[in-house]
Amino acid sequence: MRILVYLPLLLPLLAPLGARQLSERCEPRLATWLLTVSSLVLAVAGIISLGLLATTGVTRVPQLAGLGHWSVGTARREDPTELSVAVLAGLLLGGALVMAARMLWRRARALAAAALDAACMPTRDGVVVVEDPAPDAFALPGVPGRVVVSTGMLHTLDEGEHGILLAHERAHLTAHHYAFVALAQLGAAANPLLRPLAAAVGYTTERWADEYAATVTGDRVRVARAVGKAAVAAHATPVRSRVPGAALGILGRRRNPLAAAGPVPRRVAALLAPPLGRRPLPAAATLAILLIAVWSSAEAAHDLHQLLETIGVR
Repeated sequence: MRILVYLPLLLPLLAPLGARQLSERCEPRLATWLLTVSSLVLAVAGIISLGLLATTGVTRVPQLAGLGHWSVGTARREDPTELSVAVLAGLLLGGALVMAARMLWRRARALAAAALDAACMPTRDGVVVVEDPAPDAFALPGVPGRVVVSTGMLHTLDEGEHGILLAHERAHLTAHHYAFVALAQLGAAANPLLRPLAAAVGYTTERWADEYAATVTGDRVRVARAVGKAAVAAHATPVRSRVPGAALGILGRRRNPLAAAGPVPRRVAALLAPPLGRRPLPAAATLAILLIAVWSSAEAAHDLHQLLETIGVR
């Protein structure tokens, strides 16, 4: 097989650079879409490449080649891929599929549990207030979803900032941010090199909700102040004992509120700056990389098809 089969395995090395560029230079909604699609496409392209390489190893084993009526000697002459490379690809392929299946199962369970929790929370306006001195707020996916706010958070923010908080959390629900996060994590589970993309999606969904709140209220400075106040209050109080795994909140999706320390200053700075306009270059570069990944996978599959036809015993 030609060197093109290795290209989808190398492109994820650009993930750290791409995650930083898209999350900082693109409008949050567009960035979220590009990052999520990139995680999925690059993961699938990598799995296809590993599968193609592993298949070349099958043609080198006489017992297996006989099942496909392939000539082992011809395969060794026509294909330069080493058997060790094919075996390694097969092991990596198995690991990728297992990790992706585990992540899919975990996320499905988390979303199902969140939907059950939401269904058990009676409310008229979709907002549930819980007695908890720890300031916290999060969106709980469901049919319909719920916005859960602690009394500690309500006491931390003033009445005007309560509207900002609700707008932020409702943006998570209406835009289905939990689905973007889950899909990006699925791609990262299949290929650990894509973890920067999944982490960036967690950040850009929060930025998306921040921008929605700023649009609804018309006051970016006040939204920035509310985000900062919520973060400072979270650092000064004990950690919540349990936050649903599928929850998204104003402090960022987390199990521990202190984990949001990094992104919050960036979010505040972004809100204090003018909204990002259209910047087609990062989006165009991302789409070009994805097209290269798809094209190289298709070409590699075509090469394998030709190889199998060549080595077939007639």
